[in-house]
Amino acid sequence: MTDVGDRVPSPGVAPRSRLLRNWQHALSTGNPPAGHIDPVSRWLVLTRASVLPMTLTVAAIAGLLAAFADEHVRWWLFALAAAGLVLAHVANNLMNDLFDLEVGADSETYPRALYAPHPVLSGMITRRGLLTAVLVVNVVDLAILVVLGVARGWPVVAFALAGFLLSVAYTAPPLRLKKHGLGEPTVLVVWGPLMVGGTYYAATGHLPAEVVFASLPYALLCTAVLMGKHIDKIPWDARDGTHTLPVILGERAARVLTQAMMVSFYVLVALLVGLGTLPIAALVVLLALPKLVTIWAPFSRPKPAEPPEGFPIWPLWYAALAFVHTRRAGGLLVLGLIVGVILGW
Repeated sequence: MTDVGDRVPSPGVAPRSRLLRNWQHALSTGNPPAGHIDPVSRWLVLTRASVLPMTLTVAAIAGLLAAFADEHVRWWLFALAAAGLVLAHVANNLMNDLFDLEVGADSETYPRALYAPHPVLSGMITRRGLLTAVLVVNVVDLAILVVLGVARGWPVVAFALAGFLLSVAYTAPPLRLKKHGLGEPTVLVVWGPLMVGGTYYAATGHLPAEVVFASLPYALLCTAVLMGKHIDKIPWDARDGTHTLPVILGERAARVLTQAMMVSFYVLVALLVGLGTLPIAALVVLLALPKLVTIWAPFSRPKPAEPPEGFPIWPLWYAALAFVHTRRAGGLLVLGLIVGVILGW
């Protein structure tokens, strides 16, 4: 007789440990695991879940800023707003893939299909399936917005609609902000004042000006990741007339600007601590400086001709460097805010 603990998995059903490894691989690389793709891994790849932690960090910053300011926080509304942010990011990722495909920007030789499978071009989902996913996610997000709107009134609706319109306009005709050097400023506004400010307002019912300023340091890091990605894509974007900010500035100037954004994160955090907007404990972000140092040299020179062995998302290079720094610095900022809330300093 076979004991329960020794049961052989059914054909096609991966053991739990393998599933966890698959999910970790999809989350860390944005690529599907080798072999059979389970449904969860498939949707982690389709939604580009590997970058969703940036939005979770934004939501955490908003909630912790409210807690540190000793606001009367309605945490269930904060949780709804945080869920809405993540779903909005998912919808944005899906819409970008859909719109870029429809206008001909994405192809099998464009970086989007090289560093990770393009949802449609790879055959992971059909155009109709992708459109359906976009509609479903936006409908769920709309339901969350209705609840938040009833609870907090028109300002929270204005925040959400502004974010949605900018997200659509980022790639969709007629504006196509990314194509005219406005994609990077859009990310700064969305991941800063709109996301942090909107979540703070949903949680507390008002929005002090200092919170808007406090949203900027981490928003700069999110923008640095996009800058890195667009630097990586200069050869393709310049050829097809997509004038991202790095295409307009040129590679070297864009790399310098991205480095300045990352340095500005630390300067602004220190300034906000000095003003009392952030707790003293937020200075723990200085522990991320060694990570900045490790990426500074490769950011200061041209991209290598070939990727390092095992590098998972080539031809992206600068985007990966900026992302690992953003993950470290953002995590430490959240830790500092948590300590500040608990200890009051």
